[in-house]
Amino acid sequence: MKKNITSVLLFAFCFLLCSNLYAQKNSITQVKLTDFDLQSEYLVNDAGSTISTTNYKSSVYWFPVKVPSTVLTGLVANKIYPSPYLGLNNMLIPDASDKFNKEYNLEQYSFIPNQPNPWKKPYWYRTTFKVAAKDKGKVFQLIFKGINYRAAVWVNGKQIADSTQMAGMFAEYSLDVSKEIIAGGENALAVKIYPLDEPGFPDKEQLEAMGPFYLNGGPTGDIGKNVTMLCSVGWDWIPPVRDRNMGIWQPVYLRTSGAVTISHPQLKTDLPNLPDTSIAKLALNLTLTNHTGITKNGTLSVIIKPENFVGTAVQFSKGVGVNSNSFKQVGFTADEVNQLIIHQPRLWWPNGYGRANLYRINLKYTDNNGVSDDTTFVFGVRTVGSTSTDINGYNRRDFYVNGKRVHLVGGAWVPDMMVNRDSARYDYEMHLCKNANVNLVRIWGGGVTPPDAFWDAADRYGLMVWSDFWVTGDTQGEFKGSPDWPLEGNVFVKSVISTIYRVRNHPSLLVWTGGNEGHARKELYYAMRDNVIAMDGTRPFIPCSSGFAKLPAGWEGAYPDNKSSGVYSGGPYAWKDPKEYYKLADAGKDWVFKDETGIPSQPPYNTLAKVVTNLTWDTKLPFPLNNTWGYHDACTGAAKYDEYYSDMVSRYGQPTTMVGFSDKMQLMNYTGYQGIFEADGHKLNETGGVMLWKLNSALPSVVWQIYDWYLEPNAGYYAMQNAVEPIHIQFNQDDSTVMVINRTFKGTGSLTAQADVYSLNSKSLYHRSASVNLSSTGTTSIMPLKPVLGDINEFCFVVLKLTNALGKVVSRNTYWMAPNNDYKPLNNMDNANLATKVIKAERGYKEDKYSLQITNNSKRIAFFIRPQLMVEGEEVMPSYWSTNYFSLAPGESTTVTVSAPTAKIGSEKPSVLVSGWNVKEQDVVLP
Repeated sequence: MKKNITSVLLFAFCFLLCSNLYAQKNSITQVKLTDFDLQSEYLVNDAGSTISTTNYKSSVYWFPVKVPSTVLTGLVANKIYPSPYLGLNNMLIPDASDKFNKEYNLEQYSFIPNQPNPWKKPYWYRTTFKVAAKDKGKVFQLIFKGINYRAAVWVNGKQIADSTQMAGMFAEYSLDVSKEIIAGGENALAVKIYPLDEPGFPDKEQLEAMGPFYLNGGPTGDIGKNVTMLCSVGWDWIPPVRDRNMGIWQPVYLRTSGAVTISHPQLKTDLPNLPDTSIAKLALNLTLTNHTGITKNGTLSVIIKPENFVGTAVQFSKGVGVNSNSFKQVGFTADEVNQLIIHQPRLWWPNGYGRANLYRINLKYTDNNGVSDDTTFVFGVRTVGSTSTDINGYNRRDFYVNGKRVHLVGGAWVPDMMVNRDSARYDYEMHLCKNANVNLVRIWGGGVTPPDAFWDAADRYGLMVWSDFWVTGDTQGEFKGSPDWPLEGNVFVKSVISTIYRVRNHPSLLVWTGGNEGHARKELYYAMRDNVIAMDGTRPFIPCSSGFAKLPAGWEGAYPDNKSSGVYSGGPYAWKDPKEYYKLADAGKDWVFKDETGIPSQPPYNTLAKVVTNLTWDTKLPFPLNNTWGYHDACTGAAKYDEYYSDMVSRYGQPTTMVGFSDKMQLMNYTGYQGIFEADGHKLNETGGVMLWKLNSALPSVVWQIYDWYLEPNAGYYAMQNAVEPIHIQFNQDDSTVMVINRTFKGTGSLTAQADVYSLNSKSLYHRSASVNLSSTGTTSIMPLKPVLGDINEFCFVVLKLTNALGKVVSRNTYWMAPNNDYKPLNNMDNANLATKVIKAERGYKEDKYSLQITNNSKRIAFFIRPQLMVEGEEVMPSYWSTNYFSLAPGESTTVTVSAPTAKIGSEKPSVLVSGWNVKEQDVVLP
C-alpha cells in the first residue's frame, strides 16, 4: 500500500513538473511596468539613446514614481509640491501658461532653478526590467494604454517611436520591441513625455466665495487646440490642473507572446426574434498578425463560459494560417458555427431592470511551438437600440435594451482632477451609483474616456454608459473656441479609432455621442460617426449631448435614424423648489429628455472639513463661509451657490453652528434631488430620462455631486435612491396627488398604499389607504391630498408607505410641508427615541454586510435619521446603505442594510452611529 501511494505521488509530481515546464515554454505574459524614475529635460541633458541603457548614471536626482502617474502627481508624491486637492494649495504651484503665472505671481514656486515654468519642456520617465532567458525568440510588445500629450520611446538604446507617432491623450499604442528586448538580462526603457502643444489660458481663479462665474475652458477655449482632457485648463467645477496632466496617465505593459498574436477581437450579440429572447446569435471577428518571416499554420480555439452565474461552457476551434509578416482578418458567425447559437441565454440587463449577467470568451492561437497567443474578455448578451419621437416640436430620444424601452436615470461622471484613479476606486464609484439606483453614467466630452477598469465595473454593476467624444461647445466654437480645433485632425481620428477598438465589447456601452454641447468640424464629425458605424455598428450614435447645437444643413444626424440628438442640457443647475421641476416636466419641451440638470449639493459635516481645510468664518461673508469655499466651487456661476445658501436661510433659519449649517444644507439637498427625479418620474412614459450634472466630483467640492470626492454620499444621494427605486410611492407636487410608479418590466402585484399627515408635534391629521396594482411599467394616481392639505394651515409631515400582500414595505417616503415654505418650526421639534438592534452580520472576502432594525419607540416622528458605519471614530467610506436620511412615524420600525469593502473595515470592530434631526446619538457596536 505504501509503495502504491509513493508511486501515485511520484506520478503526480512528474505530471505537475511537466505541466509547469510546458506552461513556461508556452506562457503568454503581460507584465505591468510600474516603478519608474522621473525628471525634467531642463535638468537632464542626456539623449534618449543614453538614458535607455541599463548602465545609465545621472548626476541629477530622479524622483521615484509609480506609473500610471502624471508629472504633477509624481512631484506631489515626492513632496515637491503640496496636494492641489486641499485648500488653496493649487495657488502654490506654477501653471503651464506663462501669462497666467505672471498674473498670479506663480513663477516663484517653480522647483527648477531659473525656470519660471517647469512644464514647458518634456519630462523623462525611466525604468529597468528583467526578461527571462526562456523567452528568447518571443514577440515582445510594449503597450501604452494612455499618454499625454506626446511621447518618444527608447528601449536599450534604440528609439522605437517618436512624438509624431505618439500624440493625443486617448490613443493606445502597441510597439513591437522584439528586436530590442534582451532575454535573460536587464532591459532599460526611457519615455520622453512632451507637454501639450498649446497649454491653454485659464480664466481668473475662483478665489472668492460667491465669486464670479468661471469661463469654462478659459476665456478663449484654446485648450481645444489639443486632443486632451479639455477641463484640465479649468471649468466652473474644477480649477486649472497646473501641468495639464502631462505624463503617463494609464498603465504600461510588456506583453510576451509567440509569433502570431491576436488583436482587436469583437464579439457581437444579437437577439434575432425579439421580443422572444430564447435564442441569441453571436458573431466573432478578430485580427491575427504574424510577426515573423515564416508562414504560420495553427489553430484558433474559442471557449465561451458564464462569468457570474452557473452554466455550461461551449467551445470550438478552426485551423487558420497566416502568411509571413502579414495579418489576417478572421470571422465566425452563428450561421457558420453552431456553438455561437446560445439557447436560453442569460441576458445582460441594466440596473433596476434585471441582472447584469456576463459571459467570458477565451481566444487561443496554437501552432507547432505551442500556444502563440491568448486573450480573454467579458461580454454580455444583449442588444441596444434607439428611436426618436416628435413631442410638440421637441424630438425625444428613447433607448431600448433587449427590445424593451428603458428610462434613463443617472448623470455625468467626471475624471479626477489629476486622473488619479485605480481599479478599486472605479469599483467603489460604480457600486455607489448602482446603490443609488442609477442606471446610466455619462462620460462627459470635456473629460476623458476612462480606463478599462471603469468599464469592467460598469459591466458588473449593470450601469449603462453614455460616451461623449472629446468635443465641447466651449472649445469647438459653439460658445467660444473654434471649429478649426483640434489643430491636428489626424490625432483626433486616431484617438477615435483606438477608443472604439478598446471599449466596443463592453455591454455597458449604450451610446456614442459626437461631444458635449457642440460639434466638431465636418471631417471630424464624420470620422466619429462613420467609424462608430463601421467598427462597432451595434449601438446608436447621436450628434451631441445637447439640444443647443444644431447640425449644419446636409449633415447626417443620429445613427441609425438620421434624426437630431433628441436630448437637452441647459439645466437648471441651481437649487429650485420641487414645484418648479414639476412645472418643467409638465410643460415637456426640453424636459422630454433632460440630459443635464442638477443642484449645488454640499457634503455632510463629517467630510466638509476635508473639503474646506480652513473652516474659520470670514465675518465679511455669510456665516460660515470664507474664500477657500470659492476655490472649492462656492461661486455665483451656474450653480448659484449664493441662492442655494439664501434659500436655505429663508426656509430653515440662520444657522449658528457649522454642524447646524451642514444639516440644513442636507435638507436642501434632499428636497432638491427628490424634486428633480420625482417630477420626471411622474411622467415616466412621456420622457426619455433625466440626468444630473453631475454624479461625482473631480476634487473636494461643495457643488454638483451626489457623493463627494471622499466617497461620502450627501442626503441628495438617498433622495435619488428613493425616488428612482423600482416601485415607488410619491407625492406629486403639481396636483397634490399620491402616485405609484413602476419602473420594472413586471407587474407589481396587489399593493396597499397608505398616506398619513402629521402635525409638527406628531398629531395625526389624516389617514387613508388604497389598493393599487400596476401590470407593467407606468404610473397611476391613487388618492388626492389637495383637499386635505388645503385645510391644514400649519407645518406638517406627509408620510407615505406602500406594502405588498405579505405586509412587507415596498416603498416609503416622507415630505415636510409648510405655508410660505417656512420650515423654521423644524428647529423646535420634540425629541424622539430610537432603538437599534443588529439582526445579522456577515464577514465576507470582499465585503462585510450588516442588517439592523431601527425602531421609533416614541410618540414623536423621528426625522431625518442618519446611520453611519464607523471604525475608530471615522466613517467607513464607501458604505452602501439601503436607505438613509429617512424618517419614522411614531411606533414605526424599519430594517436597513449596509455593506462596505472588507479592506476598509480591516480587523477593527465596527459600529453604527445613529443620529438624526431630533434623535439622540447612539453608537451600536457590531459583532
